[in-house]
Amino acid sequence: MPHPAGPRPPDPAGAGRCRSRCRAILPIASGTVTYRPDAGSRRGSTGSRTIMAISDTAQRDSVEAERAQLFGLLARLLSAVPDAGLLRSLAGLAGDASPVGLAIGGLARAAAAAAPAALDREFFDLFTGVGRGELLPYASYYLTGFLHERPLAELRGDLARLGIARTESVAEPEDHIAFLCETLAGLIEGRLGPPEEAAPFFARHMRPWAARCFADLERAEAAKFYRSVGTLGRVAVEIEQAAAELPQ
Repeated sequence: MPHPAGPRPPDPAGAGRCRSRCRAILPIASGTVTYRPDAGSRRGSTGSRTIMAISDTAQRDSVEAERAQLFGLLARLLSAVPDAGLLRSLAGLAGDASPVGLAIGGLARAAAAAAPAALDREFFDLFTGVGRGELLPYASYYLTGFLHERPLAELRGDLARLGIARTESVAEPEDHIAFLCETLAGLIEGRLGPPEEAAPFFARHMRPWAARCFADLERAEAAKFYRSVGTLGRVAVEIEQAAAELPQ
């Protein structure tokens, strides 16, 4: 997992943070809007404009928190097998009719049906394997067909500029999809750098390939529980892509 360069944090693997985000993700699919503009006679009121500004800021903060929770959840699920406690938390998630809500609902059903022992084998077959797993979830592989290529070098340059480093206990190179999801989550919430760095980080290091990787996970022969993770990841990336194309 990524962390700011310098002294190692108390929880170097980020596991506790990821699990807390998984439990906190329940509101993500609610689609609740807490403020609706009142086009009445108060439109010209300074107090009304202040309330609108505060409400808009609170709504944006809520959306950003949900984005960070979502990518933090994906990072946790793609970096290690979920344990029984995490599966119980995921099984309690509630979705809605939105694309993300439907994907959250699918993940909840898959978690309720999953057995931890079977997940160990599924994770091994997908991401480790004998020699290699069914999937190679690295930017270098998806963009060049090889590992440890230019996309990894470019990513490391940006990570160094941002002051982000891989923890010593992590063997995977930084262009692994789990590391990228965790870094994006940390940038969105301001934990790993300025939040305004999140959009260019996504555009440069995830947008060119991450949706394809998640779609491959959805179709993977070994995927059962992880098929729902692939769906959630693909939807999350597609939403980020659509948001990036909106006029500023």
